[in-house]
Amino acid sequence: MAKTSAEERIHAADRAADLVLRALVGTARLLPYPARVRFGGAVFAGVVAPFTRMGARIDENLSFIYPDLSAARRRRLARAAARQAGRLLMENYSSRDLAMRMAGTAPVGPGLPALAEARETGRPVLLLTGHLGNYEAARACLVARGYRIGGLYRPMANALVNRHYVATMEAIGGPIFPQGRAGTKGLIAHLRSGGMAMLLNDLYTGAGVELPFLGRPAMTSIHPAEIALRTGALVLPVFGIRRADGLSFDVEVEAPLPQGDPLETTRAYNDRVSDRIRAHPEQWFWMHRRWKRKWNHGEGMEPDLHPAELPSRRSRL
Repeated sequence: MAKTSAEERIHAADRAADLVLRALVGTARLLPYPARVRFGGAVFAGVVAPFTRMGARIDENLSFIYPDLSAARRRRLARAAARQAGRLLMENYSSRDLAMRMAGTAPVGPGLPALAEARETGRPVLLLTGHLGNYEAARACLVARGYRIGGLYRPMANALVNRHYVATMEAIGGPIFPQGRAGTKGLIAHLRSGGMAMLLNDLYTGAGVELPFLGRPAMTSIHPAEIALRTGALVLPVFGIRRADGLSFDVEVEAPLPQGDPLETTRAYNDRVSDRIRAHPEQWFWMHRRWKRKWNHGEGMEPDLHPAELPSRRSRL
């Protein structure tokens, strides 16, 4: 008799999601790169967001952070954010094309001298960024200038999608380490050998601490700052901000973050990312559940929480 366990049902759903994504990317790859990127944006803005949990999540988060926005303005911003997500997907599944384009982009910013000095002296570097614009565009830009930049990533819940998702990161540069004990050990060894790595630290983590993010308490990992302290790594925020043409990016390396106290380093990181999001709200991943609260099975949960603060949902992205 066929098994119908929850695990197998989830596996079947993951397989279906993987097939849909492969079909979407495969179809898009038939198009020239600019049309491919625009196609991804149009599909996410016109189909994926309106007919999945993604659209509702974006709207919830926007209403939580910008409660005074009119409904019309929030809809426009939500559509732009969904379009950004689709464009990012196509860019990162077009690693070779993205790398070629970014090779012609010169990075700017007050942190560039410190980055160059670290390379000359062999000091490890942690490049902290967020799900804003295109972080892989920033990494590709620096890799094209001789920087060898690895990364620590959070594996996706869908193991099938995770396989080709990791391949897109490895195509830009490496080494790439999965989040977890073994991955962290590899990252630390890489840094202690004078390596550089890029980390995204703007997601919810139950093992973090509550720090302000866009003016609201958000569980934030202090692990990257602790790794920097252990390895002596320089911590530099870096961002790939999408230009008005929708295809090009400005890559900016900001001044180093203050180091010593991991909590203060992380707080400064949150401030830097928040400033960037406020300047380019349409370019951040509002579909992430950034502000959900950590409760002990609901014990002590406050009444009338905003949906963005709720601890769990049945559906997932």
